[in-house]
Amino acid sequence: MARVHNYYAGPAALRVEALEAAKAELLDFRGSGMSVMEISHRSKQYDALHNETIALFKELLGLGDEFKVLLLQGGASLQFAMVPMNLLAEGKSADYILTGSWSKKALKEAKIVAASRIAATTEQDGVFSRIPKQDELDLDSDAAYCHITSNNTISGTQWSRFPDTGGVPLVADMSSDILSRRFDAAPFGIIYAGAQKNLGPAGVTVVVVREDMLEKMSQDIPTLLSYRTHIDKNSLFNTPPCFAIYMVNKGLEWLKGFGGLEAMERENEKKAELIYGAIDEGRDFFKSPIELESRSKMNVVFRLPSEDLEQRFIEESADAGFVGLKGHRSVGGIRVSTYNANTLDSITDVVGFMKDFAKSKG
Repeated sequence: MARVHNYYAGPAALRVEALEAAKAELLDFRGSGMSVMEISHRSKQYDALHNETIALFKELLGLGDEFKVLLLQGGASLQFAMVPMNLLAEGKSADYILTGSWSKKALKEAKIVAASRIAATTEQDGVFSRIPKQDELDLDSDAAYCHITSNNTISGTQWSRFPDTGGVPLVADMSSDILSRRFDAAPFGIIYAGAQKNLGPAGVTVVVVREDMLEKMSQDIPTLLSYRTHIDKNSLFNTPPCFAIYMVNKGLEWLKGFGGLEAMERENEKKAELIYGAIDEGRDFFKSPIELESRSKMNVVFRLPSEDLEQRFIEESADAGFVGLKGHRSVGGIRVSTYNANTLDSITDVVGFMKDFAKSKG
């Protein structure tokens, strides 16, 4: 078996340790004589797994009892609609800070539900190359919430320091950098993350809801789209994506054994230093379009001197076992995703390929 270096932005790489653990019990989950894909979500074996996954997530992120963790479906895209449906009561508005394509899509959904406004945007000529500074934010002190996207997979930018919203609850799409670093969750009313980038496989979305937000939630929305429904039923109102949750559990177990977020943050810092170091050292050949303070540690984007060279880079890297390096179709270029599952050794190897390519083609 030959495993490649997988840098796809999502669905993305999974830790080999998690895959091996799943392989070992694929046919017999916890002595049930069945696969976790076959077992009832009402069984005692699955119920234990479900609650363990929630507890592990809370432990790793350092969440107190005031936070409820949900395991839902529909991806971040469904959360674009669920957040305003639950939080934007009649006469209320929300602030949206636009830093990329996904935050624009979130705003589009919010405007269907109720009044929502742009508190800041860094878009210039259709391109996002930085995160706004605090003094650029036009915040509404009466807003129901302020929405951000913590990391932007397409543009390659990331919030290194979250905005101060003056007490207005933050709502964050953290799909692509959840559990990659430590942060204070207290200012966040809701955090959501599609698993397929930095948590596990596609199919499950983790949603964190601060308990006081329940008091502000609308009652007049469809049952399945209400956070109250899923909190009351512990994310078991309908059949959950059992196998995806199982794989998230395996990834969380690995992360805890690795040393938790403190150790993971250190490793992610090292990976970012390696790849950005290669870009900056080879600035005659590689070009980062992102302002220094806004560079993502999860999705590193860069350009080569020509689109022809970029295509050759993609082809030759694939032949060498490095896949998923093509930038998003809307922006082009090269993108290296450095999620938790992408090891330091893997990043070292791709940086070596980058340097060799530059030397031979530059």
